[in-house]
Amino acid sequence: MQRQQVKKEEDDDGPPPGWQPIPTPPQPLPSVGFAQMVCGSCRRLLAYQRGAKHVKCSCCQTVNIVLEADQVGQVKCGSCAVLLMYPYGASQVRCSSCRFVTEIGAHNKRPPWSVQSKPTPPKTGC
Repeated sequence: MQRQQVKKEEDDDGPPPGWQPIPTPPQPLPSVGFAQMVCGSCRRLLAYQRGAKHVKCSCCQTVNIVLEADQVGQVKCGSCAVLLMYPYGASQVRCSSCRFVTEIGAHNKRPPWSVQSKPTPPKTGC
């Protein structure tokens, strides 16, 4: 009788042969504390912790500068018309698609986001 009990206990230990767990899909990054950007060199999507100043691409090892929305200007490439982003104060920006260098002139500069978002005071008087 003891042999039957031992055999039953062995049968109850673990999954059957050939059984494998179903892999769980990767979980998305929590939205709090993380942001995303595109690598300026290989164009891969990178995730980073908010507040970081630089992000190193795990694919091409390029160190990318992180710019917040209020630190960025936008201009269309002078050759292929791709929308380019650049840090305020830059005099020119190189297109990552066609490598054309677009000058940042007075005609395509815009005020910093902090200035744009300030409400204008209401006009008084007639």
